[in-house]
Amino acid sequence: MPTIPVDKQDLYALLGRDYTTEEFDELCFEYGLELDEDTTNDCVGDERPQLKIEIPANRYDLLCIEGIAQALNEFLGRSEAPTYTLKPAKPEITLTIKESTYQVRQYAAGAILRNIKFDKRRYDSFIALQDKLHSNICRNRTLVAIGTHDLDTLSPPFTYEGLRPEEIKFVPLNQEKELVGTNLVEFYEKDKNIGKFLHIISDSPVYPVMLDSKRTVASLPPIINSNHSKITLDTKNVFIDITGTDRTKTEIVLDQVVAMFSAYCETPFEIEPVQVISEHNNETRVTPNVSPRKATAEVEYINSCTGLDYNAEEISKLLKKMSLNAKPSTTDKALIDVEIPITRPDILHQCDIMEDAAVAYGFNNLKKTKPQSASLVAAPLPINKIADIFRLASSQSGYLEVLPLTLCSHDENFKFLRTVDDNTKAVKLENPKTVEYQVVRTTLLPGILKTIKENRKHSLPIRLFEAGDIVLKNPELERGAFNQRNWSAIYAGKTSGFEYVQGLLGKMMQTFRTPWLENPKEDKRRGYWIEEDKENPTFFPGRGAKVFFRATEGGKDQVIGAIGVLHPEVMTAFEIPYAASSVEINVEVFL
Repeated sequence: MPTIPVDKQDLYALLGRDYTTEEFDELCFEYGLELDEDTTNDCVGDERPQLKIEIPANRYDLLCIEGIAQALNEFLGRSEAPTYTLKPAKPEITLTIKESTYQVRQYAAGAILRNIKFDKRRYDSFIALQDKLHSNICRNRTLVAIGTHDLDTLSPPFTYEGLRPEEIKFVPLNQEKELVGTNLVEFYEKDKNIGKFLHIISDSPVYPVMLDSKRTVASLPPIINSNHSKITLDTKNVFIDITGTDRTKTEIVLDQVVAMFSAYCETPFEIEPVQVISEHNNETRVTPNVSPRKATAEVEYINSCTGLDYNAEEISKLLKKMSLNAKPSTTDKALIDVEIPITRPDILHQCDIMEDAAVAYGFNNLKKTKPQSASLVAAPLPINKIADIFRLASSQSGYLEVLPLTLCSHDENFKFLRTVDDNTKAVKLENPKTVEYQVVRTTLLPGILKTIKENRKHSLPIRLFEAGDIVLKNPELERGAFNQRNWSAIYAGKTSGFEYVQGLLGKMMQTFRTPWLENPKEDKRRGYWIEEDKENPTFFPGRGAKVFFRATEGGKDQVIGAIGVLHPEVMTAFEIPYAASSVEINVEVFL
């Protein structure tokens, strides 16, 4: 979250009183901010103390002292939310977006602040807000860039064009020598501030340029403004141009800049609009749009989430403290009509309105209550309980648990296990980054065998197990695949150790009260047994078997897994110089 330094004395003056550090820290906490540091004790000489305030990343209106003071004053009930107006209602100045900009940076918006009064600290705050917005919502100017100009040095109307680098000539901000666009990268590539933005347009065939009617360059977004239209403390009329690759964020950024600094205009919160004309789609619109957004919220929803028992009128009073103009709906008593100002683009859903009501009431003031619904009581999923039982029983038998990755290579899942991919089982990655992550495993064996390979120098025998998910295709499902929880164990050593994994399987079955059926054709009880599997190429010939399970007495017999001595070629493929036996079953049959 961004940390905003503000002048301590200026902020307290705007808030109408002085605070101790503890009092202001408490105020910040109540509003949802955090006082990170008070530099009063660190100041030397004439240095002015600062308060460093940490704000939520989505509260763009709090990125400057003006926004923080306005929000806190409304929260404290000291002031009303400002009403932003456009004058004249019909714009007199136009900004035309040429078709050529669609090759590089296609959106633009503008506004004008007339008769603004700057002093040194206001000017610094104006520049600092732009920097904070650039590093926050603008994503280091890749999405949006801000240009601010002394309007009296330019000649409207304005055009926003994409020009070839050799066609661009201007004196960059704080420079004296004219620069040609072809030399831009070379001139600024070593500049620690400007150089980091060059990559945004350096490979483009055209550069975006903001021009006035005399073809005077106002800015070359998102790199730098022109020195010709540089803002100073004497500037009275400010032209703001916003350009970007995201239209929504372009307009949000414009709203924040004009909302914060229109307070310093001769008529506070009065903004002169600009008519934006797009040649690409022949669209004409007026920016900024200062009309509040309309939203509704349910009284019952807000009360159920906060534990309050407020009516629509009482909730509306709470929302007023958070800059939201709310009133009971005239059509439905169960609803609240809310007007969202341009300073609050973070309000997207009624859950955001509910959160603001809770902040205004005070989180510390909310009563602690027990959940009314039993569904809110946490409980483990049955499949996880089954898997935990397998884990405990395996570890009690002397086996160590491993947690390999779910993704593996195609060869590890098929070729190394001496099986063939028939394209009916494995979910494959469309664009794998490496050959190690090509498919989602259909068996737990590759992960355990790779673990043994990396630990083959450890003392023998090596006994490992895993209880985890595999993924199998099923075209009948909406998503085309499903997860299946399996359990697998491998015994590796100087001998194959088949009797050990068979004993381990018996231990697992005994844990689930599942008896061994000596003659399953005659014995119709619930139980398990194994039968030789001559078709499984992963096992040594004659040393592999299927694991059968009958869930209920007289129920259906089903194959739930396999057990056997791993083929020497499997061990060679995984570079393991030992013999080994494995067992793997589907544990979901015990649910």
